Amino acid sequence: MASLIYVVISSSASVRAYDKIDLDGLDLEGLDIDGTVTEDLGKSRDGSRTDDEVIQREEEAIQLDGLNAAQIKEIRDKSEKHAFQAEVNRMMKLIINSLYKNKEIFLRELISNASDALDKIRFLSLTDENVFAGNEELTVKIKADKEKNMLHIIDTGIGMTKEHLVKNLGTIAKSGTSEFLNKMAEMQTEGRSTSDLIGQFGVGFYSTFLVANKVIVTSKHNDDTQHIWESDSNEFSVIEDPRGNTLGRGTTVTLVMKEEASDFLEPETIKELIKKYSQFINFPIYVWSSKTATVEEQTREEAETDSQKKDEDATEDEAQVEDEEDKDKSDKLNFKKVEQTVWDWELMNSIKPIWQRAAKEVQEDEYKAFYKTFSRDSDDPLSYIHFTAEGEVTFKSILFVPAEAPPHLFDQYGSKMQEYIKLFVRRVFITDDFQDIMPKYLHFVKGVVDSDDLPLNVSRETLQQHKLLKVIRKKLVRKTLDMIKKIAEEQYTNKFWKEFGTNIKLGVIEDHPNRTRLAKLLRFPTSHSQTGLSSLEQYIERMKEKQDKIYFMGGTSRKAVESSPFVERLLKKGYEVIYLTEPIDEYCIEALPQFDGKHFQDVAKEGVWFDESDQAKGTREALEKEFEPLTTWMKDKALKDKIEHAVLSQRLTTSPCALVASQHGSTGNMERIMSAEAYQTGKEFDTKSSRRERKTLEINAKHPLIKEMLNRVNSNADDQTASDLAVVLFDTATLRSGYQLDDTKAYADRIERMLRLSMNIDLNQQIEEEPEEQNEEEVKTDEVEVKTDEVEGDSGAKRKEEL
Repeated sequence: MASLIYVVISSSASVRAYDKIDLDGLDLEGLDIDGTVTEDLGKSRDGSRTDDEVIQREEEAIQLDGLNAAQIKEIRDKSEKHAFQAEVNRMMKLIINSLYKNKEIFLRELISNASDALDKIRFLSLTDENVFAGNEELTVKIKADKEKNMLHIIDTGIGMTKEHLVKNLGTIAKSGTSEFLNKMAEMQTEGRSTSDLIGQFGVGFYSTFLVANKVIVTSKHNDDTQHIWESDSNEFSVIEDPRGNTLGRGTTVTLVMKEEASDFLEPETIKELIKKYSQFINFPIYVWSSKTATVEEQTREEAETDSQKKDEDATEDEAQVEDEEDKDKSDKLNFKKVEQTVWDWELMNSIKPIWQRAAKEVQEDEYKAFYKTFSRDSDDPLSYIHFTAEGEVTFKSILFVPAEAPPHLFDQYGSKMQEYIKLFVRRVFITDDFQDIMPKYLHFVKGVVDSDDLPLNVSRETLQQHKLLKVIRKKLVRKTLDMIKKIAEEQYTNKFWKEFGTNIKLGVIEDHPNRTRLAKLLRFPTSHSQTGLSSLEQYIERMKEKQDKIYFMGGTSRKAVESSPFVERLLKKGYEVIYLTEPIDEYCIEALPQFDGKHFQDVAKEGVWFDESDQAKGTREALEKEFEPLTTWMKDKALKDKIEHAVLSQRLTTSPCALVASQHGSTGNMERIMSAEAYQTGKEFDTKSSRRERKTLEINAKHPLIKEMLNRVNSNADDQTASDLAVVLFDTATLRSGYQLDDTKAYADRIERMLRLSMNIDLNQQIEEEPEEQNEEEVKTDEVEVKTDEVEGDSGAKRKEEL
């Protein structure tokens, strides 16, 4: 069966003309139609009669089967009238208004739709060969009729039922429309081309109204009778075709062209557009075109015979031979060379599938053209790889990294997502709807996979469970990561990482077998550079001698991280710190146990120690002993039940203290991220659990506030000011370390108390009450009294002050 399909789609350019093109004679613009066949349609205007059999078939193909103008009017009157869905109307207007400078994309979209329809019927034929009963051809044909100002795009695909015509051409999912409109508005604001969006969102059919005043779709599905769909972009109608089944199976899209779009009726224009957009479509595309050919016409002249009567005594055999010779001489043939115009279907895409060719035979421009054809993307790919995999399973593949991330790449991450890998089995397209042919974090990769080892005659669900698919997936991932690794560093940082950096981080979290490969692709901002990004390999190359850990710090922004108390000593000593400013960054690093033998150290957690000399170590131990009364007092009295313990810090230089999480605890930044995620998913974040996880308070022994607290505690352990200062410092450290306060009102009250004391204001002094409001007469009386008091000297001034 597969070989039969291959023969069908590999047929030569000189195939029989399409037998049943419809609607060429329909009165679409008020034309006078008498139901007769237009004479010599498709022939040259000088009346050349060459290739009469082909011309005859074309004439038969477009006849109306006896329908006259009155019958056509009756058909239209009886057809079902429908209004377009509101979203479709809005979308069509936007397409027409925004893409008027790039009208040519309509042909790309119609050919792509035809190819999809052919893919579907060929896939069904794998399990039911009877689907080809109506028509065994698998082709796309394009024919222009200048005389009637029409363009026909004919395919022998799966076709559409009446329900399909109404649903597929009259409505569209609201979510898809909304995404399309939003993305188009966004790209217009940025001044970028919007033509490639049409194909991405499946609304390509409506681009026909860029060039057509009216669109007629005639379609025959194996499960229904033939129907006609017609629209002028304001409304549409559907009716059963009274001519019956003229297509066999498939769809004909007929466009009644606008006056300014007449150039698209030129065969050369059509050919150029096919070459530009659709030359790598996997089915034959034919264009009805003409060429001038020199042929020989035969003429026959009677010549006088010069044979003479032979001797009567010649034998009977000799006489017979001489009679035959005389006959040949009497019938002389003459040949005359003439130039004539020949019309026939011309094959436009005879090139072998690009992935079946050797990589060294394919030029870079061919890869780019192929990518734009099958992906419907207007930009060149960022990178590509063409390879043949051998071993347990053999397949050929071309993979591409697009220049931009697909729209809404992470909106439905984890659920069913659009696939960009097309799976072929022995050149037969199977599906692009496999959910596991690529891991989710690589869903942006586009390409084709063609294997001879997978079974053809099974359902897609069965094929999806095939063990060889797991092998294919494994090799695709390896080749994809190799392709990404080979992108030039500047292009990788400036383009790839901006578009797909989050995908690589997700890969580190999800793809354990390839974690090491993915870790080499990570890029982060660090303290080494104010603008550039660094890889982990570059970080390790710059590590200090005897440094055994990779330091990182998470925060809301680079500025927030740089000003954090946790990085003060590290930056002062010249250690490089990786800044994690994206919500996914900490999850990514936590999923990496180590890199190149170096463990990661969150500088907001316990475990930050520096290599020190014996003298420095002795000094530190002396300070710990000196400040032991303060640290013990904080833990057991002032901050009891708030901290795990208090210690002298090695990471602080200018800040008085910081709140440090345990090695397995959550930093303030991580708690913020988890709280936001819980809110987004409608769940409640357990803040109480976080608060029960007591942290370590690290204090700076060189800070004047800490020294003063030590003096006060040594003098009087019950000093209320010292206790208040300890609580305020704890709350301040909580905020600066990224955590939330349990009681913000209590914190504000303590700050106010400290301010009153610093300004010598009585702690019990109350706020003056506001005076009661006076009516207008009382206000006037007071004004008179004030004026009188102003004249009375000192007593008046005193009264005024009181007022």
